[in-house]
Amino acid sequence: MKKAVFLDRDGVINRTIFRNGKARAPYTMTEFALFDGVQQSIVELHNSGFLCIIVTNQPDVTRGWVSLESVEMINHKVRELLQIDDIKICLHTEKENCICRKPKPGMLIEASHDWGIDLSASFMVGDRFSDVAAGVTAGCKTILVGPGDEQGNFPSPDHRASSLLEAVPWILGKSDG
Repeated sequence: MKKAVFLDRDGVINRTIFRNGKARAPYTMTEFALFDGVQQSIVELHNSGFLCIIVTNQPDVTRGWVSLESVEMINHKVRELLQIDDIKICLHTEKENCICRKPKPGMLIEASHDWGIDLSASFMVGDRFSDVAAGVTAGCKTILVGPGDEQGNFPSPDHRASSLLEAVPWILGKSDG
């Protein structure tokens, strides 16, 4: 079985956009910017035998605030810049109660079936407690990047880091080879 690092996109791989005090995904290529150290981090993870899979909620498509084409264009750019093995997207809003939207683990479980991944040997890296919850429910070790959002009833992460670059040494130290 393979091992993976599941990565939230917005807030872990690329910068979020802040409007009226709320974070949101970039909607255009001009708003898109990778965080420093992300390319190096992905190379290190790949060199250590991890698949790198993005799992991202993109409900603003369903809300009509951004087009699916814009989301796909940004994902194409991510694939162009990084050694990403797969990108799983949930377009549902909270109200739709689907199985793929984080905090539910549907995207991680789907990827584990697609790629033959051992979830117990894998990691979920996100910037929200809903990302952590998805990882915990799937059976992964979890890392919260940045301050997070309101924790609410979500579980605490196994580790906290200020960036993906800072999280990689912890991941490599916890991986079983």
